[in-house]
Amino acid sequence: MDVILLQHIDKVGDKHDVVKVKDGYGRNFLIPQGMAIIANKSNLARLDGMKMQNAKKESAKVDIYKGYAAKIAGASLKLSAKAGESGRLFGSVTVQHLLDAIKALDVEIEKRHIQMPEEVKELGSYTATITYHPEVSVEANFEVVAADN
Repeated sequence: MDVILLQHIDKVGDKHDVVKVKDGYGRNFLIPQGMAIIANKSNLARLDGMKMQNAKKESAKVDIYKGYAAKIAGASLKLSAKAGESGRLFGSVTVQHLLDAIKALDVEIEKRHIQMPEEVKELGSYTATITYHPEVSVEANFEVVAADN
């Protein structure tokens, strides 16, 4: 069965791709969930219009994401955490801590956009990668400092 994907599906294809899937997968999952439509003549004729409309939306999103990336790149983020005398943290700094600090800059972001370098368990400077879109990625430098008790 040939279908037109309405969104990206891992290991199947990208949005607006025409792919061949098993009949049951297409009829029982993709189409009822609104993830795909049948690739017949009328839907294939609409495909170009759908691609152009999506391209306009994507370019508007990319412009917004570039603005967010510029704010993040120009900011120095400081995260405070409780630490022992040796500089080792009680616990660790997580994506949620960084997410809260970035939201304080008045930037919209989701957890899935942030990729932490490694487990942050000591005081110091770190760099996380924030990927809004395949075209928009920014390095966020942050420093973990000891919290005042």
